[in-house]
Amino acid sequence: MPMARAASTTMPTAVSINLIDPIGAQRRATGVPELDRVLDGGLVPGSVTLLVGEPGMGKSTLMLQALGRMAADGARCLLVSAEESCEQVRMRADRLGVLEPSLLVVSDTSLHNVLAQVDAVAPDVLAIDSIQTVHDPELPGSPGSVTQVRECAQRLVRLAKERGISVVLVGHVTKDGQLAGPRALEHVVDTVLQFEGDRHHALRMLRALKHRFGSTHELGLFEMGEVGLIDVPDPSALFLTDRRAGLPGSIVAPVLEGARPLLVEVQALVNSSTAPMPRRSAQGLESSRLAMLLAVLDARAGVSVADVDVYASVAGGVRVIEAGADLAVAIAVASARIGVAVPDDLVAIGEIGLGGELRQAGQTPRRLAEAARLGFRRAIVPASSAGVEGIELIRVGSVVEALAAVGLSVDQQRAAS
Repeated sequence: MPMARAASTTMPTAVSINLIDPIGAQRRATGVPELDRVLDGGLVPGSVTLLVGEPGMGKSTLMLQALGRMAADGARCLLVSAEESCEQVRMRADRLGVLEPSLLVVSDTSLHNVLAQVDAVAPDVLAIDSIQTVHDPELPGSPGSVTQVRECAQRLVRLAKERGISVVLVGHVTKDGQLAGPRALEHVVDTVLQFEGDRHHALRMLRALKHRFGSTHELGLFEMGEVGLIDVPDPSALFLTDRRAGLPGSIVAPVLEGARPLLVEVQALVNSSTAPMPRRSAQGLESSRLAMLLAVLDARAGVSVADVDVYASVAGGVRVIEAGADLAVAIAVASARIGVAVPDDLVAIGEIGLGGELRQAGQTPRRLAEAARLGFRRAIVPASSAGVEGIELIRVGSVVEALAAVGLSVDQQRAAS
């Protein structure tokens, strides 16, 4: 006779879904507008958020700013700093202007001590910097090992659900940009935020790679300054501030970062080469995409780049990985090769196929509206694009037609050569 399974005294009761209280209205705003944009309004009680990024990007700064502003708004916040002393955290908080009485700090690496602090403090928000340095002495392995990271994270997830605490974990990434530790860590948390940027630029970008309580299509933008991270509410204007007018090899491309349209300057430089294999350099662009566009320019548009070095870049430290910027890159390279500048009031949108044909990019109307808002009057777009008020569309079907529409032709290249 089979043994009967023992019933749990804490077995939950099934209820009708329409009788369950929604938690969306309970979001706690962090007080950092760009962070709240990505979080779809703020932190959800009982949720666990993982903030990852390379060293030096500003993860700890972003978290401390958010904790300070939530504390100023009445939340009881506990920061467990496993990598810095309390004195070091205090110095950072002083610089950021977030010395709030409701922001409590402890420096510890023991999970048992962290849980004891939570019992004593009863915080609304718990932040741990970082999850890779917290350990449970009863578990095998050193801090940062697969077992330690996985088990500590799962215990913190249970704590968040049981107490209704918003938990934020800071995580490190490896040299190739992957989260250090077990992949299971990304699955047990509710939200994964990636903080990224170029160390040589002040711009920082925040993306939601996973978000159970909202969209993953939002992008937060910050500028790193002496007093911390500053929100960038109008990134398009920031990216175009230092653009030089009348420069060959330059054109503006409306791109999409998540659901957010941005105007970025695409630049190209072409230089004669005596090397057997001319150099191709892409900064802020995919190298393989640039190679494909150069092949299309050569084979379909008659723009010869076989004997020259080609450098292509997106100004401002932004990385563009979508095909909607293809046409802008092609026009920038052709402009640099021929030595003729593109009109300054013009933007280019469109994906280029291997046959040289143009295809629509996603959310073209939103891109055009952003260009019109910034004062651009004309746009080179695929022939099937719908019109938008405030900007004139120059509809073309191929890269050859696009180059002709902006005054670039093969005859000009031959003359320049």
